[in-house]
Amino acid sequence: MNGGGGGVFSMSLELKLQVGDVAPDFTAETQDGTRVSLRQFRGRPVVLYFYPKDDTPGCTREACGFRDEHAALLARGAVVLGVSPDSVKSHAKFAAKFSLPFPLVADLEHQIAEKYGVWGEKVFMGRRYQGVHRVTFLVGADGRLVALWPKVKPDEHAAEVLAALAQI
Repeated sequence: MNGGGGGVFSMSLELKLQVGDVAPDFTAETQDGTRVSLRQFRGRPVVLYFYPKDDTPGCTREACGFRDEHAALLARGAVVLGVSPDSVKSHAKFAAKFSLPFPLVADLEHQIAEKYGVWGEKVFMGRRYQGVHRVTFLVGADGRLVALWPKVKPDEHAAEVLAALAQI
């Protein structure tokens, strides 16, 4: 069960991508208006985490976990990229409010989420809708997936990713 407060989430997701697959490339705008592409980070591991919405309880805890472990992630050579369907403006406010030191990628049309297979049906308090599932992919320096987390617990997640980075 994932979620960030006040209701019952029901989510089932069958990921299309698996460990060993080439991570799909993308180019999109970040919170400071710059464009970022996955391919620009070849040669370094990339923590690519998808989250539903800026400044919500679970998403804030997850982002702050990556913020708090950012120096350790950098020490392992990793880049952190957060992706959600929120706007550049929303990302800018979220990043400033919580001093997030890594890019937040605006995926307004959920094209990146669809490439990674994390856009799909969700149920919240009996209401069905389409949205981003909270999933993280660890992309190796060679552009292939080396780990993935289809069921993220926001409070523990940054430490899990850091431990996985120690193994590659």
